[in-house]
Amino acid sequence: MSASAVTWVAVLAASAACFGIKLAGHLVPAHWLTDPRVARIASLVTVSLLAALVGVQTVTSGPHLVLDARIPALAVAAVALVLRAPFIVVVIAAAVTAALIRALTG
Repeated sequence: MSASAVTWVAVLAASAACFGIKLAGHLVPAHWLTDPRVARIASLVTVSLLAALVGVQTVTSGPHLVLDARIPALAVAAVALVLRAPFIVVVIAAAVTAALIRALTG
């Protein structure tokens, strides 16, 4: 099987798995979801997955660790969030910080 065919099989299998997981979510009894422990766990899983995604996207480029303009941009975004800035301000502040650092370092 060619690499292209393997890729398409993997994409289709992942799509089917995602569909199955979503379908299973709709089949969960409603009273299970009203339990406070379930709500707390769901919120913690969401936060931890987002934190992992931000961490990986900030300090990696392919298989390598990279320390570049993304780290100060993330720090600026964190400060803006602590100061309760609107989300669009957080994004713009981080983008401007990264752009300025990249412009200055050439």
